[in-house]
Amino acid sequence: MEKELKKEQIGQLILQAMGARKKAYAPYSHYHVGAALLSTQDRVYPGCNIENASYGATICAERVAFFRAVQEGERSFTAIAIVGGEEDYAYPCGMCRQVMREFCNEDFRIIVAKNTEEYQIFSLGELFPHGFGPEKLVR
Repeated sequence: MEKELKKEQIGQLILQAMGARKKAYAPYSHYHVGAALLSTQDRVYPGCNIENASYGATICAERVAFFRAVQEGERSFTAIAIVGGEEDYAYPCGMCRQVMREFCNEDFRIIVAKNTEEYQIFSLGELFPHGFGPEKLVR
């Protein structure tokens, strides 16, 4: 993996994801998710899930964070923290894993957390083995 994240850095990302979770719009599932995406420039981009009555138009917290960062010109990322319910871990869905793969290599770190003391860290390669990335397209 790339440079290791410090425990303090992990805690700060989780806290920012928890803050983002408070802004979630989830009137249908009532399942609030927050994410905090760390760029290689040490900037953090929060995101929350935003549901829609037409369920297909719903967007996950992770994608909100990525799209927000990309809109700001970021293209290189180190890690993301994701928080959902306090009793279980909120793992990224397949669509979010694919978005992560678009911008990140297999060493990108994914922190799934219940709180700042209970969390797990995975690499994108672990959660999305054999992912389809931009390098697979003939140019």
